[in-house]
Amino acid sequence: MTVRVADPDDHLAVMRLLDAAMLEADAAAVEARIEAGDVLVAVEEGRVLGAAVLEPLDDGVFLRSIAVRRARRGNGIGTALVDRATRRHGRLTAEFDERVRPFYASMDFEMERLSDDRLRGSTGDDP
Repeated sequence: MTVRVADPDDHLAVMRLLDAAMLEADAAAVEARIEAGDVLVAVEEGRVLGAAVLEPLDDGVFLRSIAVRRARRGNGIGTALVDRATRRHGRLTAEFDERVRPFYASMDFEMERLSDDRLRGSTGDDP
């Protein structure tokens, strides 16, 4: 498996992953992020297994969405995407549901509670 910057041909696969993960994603916004080089994909044998949609901030990037094919979850694909984003941009920030807290905790995200079921976390060094 390799992690690389998405290209325009990956747009449909990225949208399908986000949809399957029940994540809200505007197709035009994702396309713009791909064109800007702000989407990472994990690929194996030409098949997109995971995607991370990033949004630049003044102090790093915001992880807008991350999704991995259901059958491939738990195999380090999401971690590889986050690692690549952190190495590329430094500080990475995300907002997420309580149910995925273990994923972010496993990567040493510092977390704060936003509401009963939402958290914000960050990892990495400032750029």
